[in-house]
Amino acid sequence: MSTLFHFLIPIALAAVVIVLLLGLFNMLRGGSPNRSQQLMRLRVLLQFVALCIMMLALYFSSR
Repeated sequence: MSTLFHFLIPIALAAVVIVLLLGLFNMLRGGSPNRSQQLMRLRVLLQFVALCIMMLALYFSSR
């Protein structure tokens, strides 16, 4: 089970960083404000998922 978390945690964190950078790039180049808002909302959702994965990893590693 811990091997699964060794792959999921970096993937989740990379997804957060990618969406964050896409949202910032869209804002800096003057793109659609709605698109930036969607990307920032997706970032928050991905942060929640990444946090849940990390908490599950801590829970299962302590057992």
